[in-house]
Amino acid sequence: MIYTNVTRVKSFFILGFPGLSQQYYEAASALFFFVYLTIAMGNIFILAFVMCEKSLHKPTYLIFCHLALNDLTFGTVTLPKIISKYWFGDSIVSFHGCFTQMFFVHYLGSVHSFILLVMALDRFIAICIPLRYPVLITNNIISVLCGFAWLIPVSFMVTIVLHTLTLPFCKDNVIAQCYCDHISLTSQACGEDVIIVQVTALVIAMFCLLVPLAFILFSYISIIAVILKMSNAAGRKKTLSTCTPQIVITCLFYLPRCFVYVANTVGFSFSLDMRIVLVLLYSLFPAAINPIIYCFKTQDIKQNLMKKLRNTRVGIEIKLSF
Repeated sequence: MIYTNVTRVKSFFILGFPGLSQQYYEAASALFFFVYLTIAMGNIFILAFVMCEKSLHKPTYLIFCHLALNDLTFGTVTLPKIISKYWFGDSIVSFHGCFTQMFFVHYLGSVHSFILLVMALDRFIAICIPLRYPVLITNNIISVLCGFAWLIPVSFMVTIVLHTLTLPFCKDNVIAQCYCDHISLTSQACGEDVIIVQVTALVIAMFCLLVPLAFILFSYISIIAVILKMSNAAGRKKTLSTCTPQIVITCLFYLPRCFVYVANTVGFSFSLDMRIVLVLLYSLFPAAINPIIYCFKTQDIKQNLMKKLRNTRVGIEIKLSF
């Protein structure tokens, strides 16, 4: 079929929240700006703190750094444009800018999933085969594995972007979301190939999410089985505490996505505004909350941080005494 109303698209319009009254635009922009500051400051702090503390130069904390870098990048890719929309009324994003943002949104989500796989592997070996841990898990090995986590999704995401670029865009070019993603972009396309592009992207997304999830479930089920077999209650509690942050971080990433998928599968529909809120929550909330989990649920980071604060307080008191 030939679409006569197809024009060369130069830009897209970011819709944001269609039900939001204009009087709340400044409040919305302030909220998004606060979220971005929280993400930026929290994750930069984790990166700097781990890098400066030699005692934290261990595989587990190296993985945390990769996650922090991923979260920081995701917030930087997605939030500035929606802040600009509600603060300055700038809702236009260029054609190639929108595709670039789509690439990074899905690429960073896939990278996050593979880093969680590396995190689960680290805990699986530490708890299930602890005698082999110093040999199998080193900083160099974790660096290589995390490197693969950043590298593997690249070809998949490039394929998705190039495949989507082949589509003709003949609708109103309104992105019904706070940032450009694949679903919003393909909804503005027309032609028989749209369904092929959507199915291809879905298959790639399921691979990038479900393959790591399968190993993650296997790892943590095995870990829980090992912990339950321990006869010493104190030992069970101590061992469980070493993987609690990882389990919480993994749940924050996967559970909201699973909820939205299951709700859609059983026929429960959300309003457009609610769907956008849910997507933002499961995309941005983990990035904002993860640094807090690192600090208060990880003993080494917590102890080093408290030590630094005590030393700083003592130093201030000595200066004031003079």
